[in-house]
This record gives sequence, C-alpha cells and structure tokens, in this order.
Amino acid sequence: MIREKISLSIYEMTVVAMMIAIIVILGAVPGIPVGVIPVPIVLQNIGIIIAGELLGPRLGTFAVWLFLFLVVLGLPLLSGGRGGMVTILGPTGGYIFAWLFVPLLIGFSLKLSWHYGMTQGITEFLIVWLWGVIFVEGVGAIWLANQLHTTLISALASNVLFVFGDTIKALIAVSITRRLRHIKVFC
Repeated sequence: MIREKISLSIYEMTVVAMMIAIIVILGAVPGIPVGVIPVPIVLQNIGIIIAGELLGPRLGTFAVWLFLFLVVLGLPLLSGGRGGMVTILGPTGGYIFAWLFVPLLIGFSLKLSWHYGMTQGITEFLIVWLWGVIFVEGVGAIWLANQLHTTLISALASNVLFVFGDTIKALIAVSITRRLRHIKVFC
C-alpha cells in the first residue's frame, strides 16, 4: 500500500493559523439582524474571501475547513458568539456550508485568470463577486427555503438585501488582498 505523506511547512501552518485568527476576529463583530429572515449581516465572509485570494485553493480551503470544524465542535467563533451543530443546521447553515467552497473556487479561478494574463483588479473583483457573493447567496437561499418551508424565489428575493453589502465587502477584500500581495505578506 502506497501512502502519500501530507504535510504542511511551518510557514503554511503559520499562514493558515493567521487566516483562522482573522476570520475569528471578524466574528467578534456582532451580526446585524435583518428582520426579514433569521440571517444576520456579518463581516466574517470578508475573511473567507481573503483566504481564497491570499492562500489559494489548497491552504485557503484548509483554513476555512479548520475554522468550520472548530465551529462544529461548539466553539462560539461565529458572529454573535454562535457555534455548534445547531447553528450549522439552522437557517444560516447554507451560507456557512458555502463558505467551505469559496476559497477553493476563488483560488482556482484566480490561478486560471492569472495563467491567461488577466491580472487586473476588475477581473479579481468579478471572480470574488461571483463565488464570494452570488454563489454563497445562492446556496444560502436554497438552504433557507428548505429551513423556512418557503419557495426558492421567496428566499432568493430576501437575499437581495445582502447582495449590496456583500458587494462592498468583496470590494474591501479585493482591495486588502491586492495591497497585501504587493508587500508579500502571505505570498
């Protein structure tokens, strides 16, 4: 039997730990309740997006996976001090589940765009917006419709409230990431 050794360098472990810390710190900011649906506006999705942009598909996904694993274990790391399976299986579960795929999708899409020479900020923003906003809102709406026993159209319509704010957060994430790449903090 051939076993492949999977290991991380000290540098990789450090940047993964730093990214988890950033996501946890963003969770210290309490969520803003919307009122229409039981899903708050949070800042943690900025950290999830940055994980994919800075760490790439492998390390970014690993960082988010570890973060979500700690949440599933019950640590109150989500916005508002929430955590545990009740949170994951509740109305916000679809959004949180989508977070796991965001670094993978953003990381691979950015690598592909860079391979073809598309390094402009607008290209990066569109990739981040597609996967970090539209994908998350779509998966979240499907889960929310199931949780609230409503139609998908109704759940999607209620998610329109989040798109504007999440678009601003995507712009912030891209701006931060492009600056950090220039000073080679995570690269």
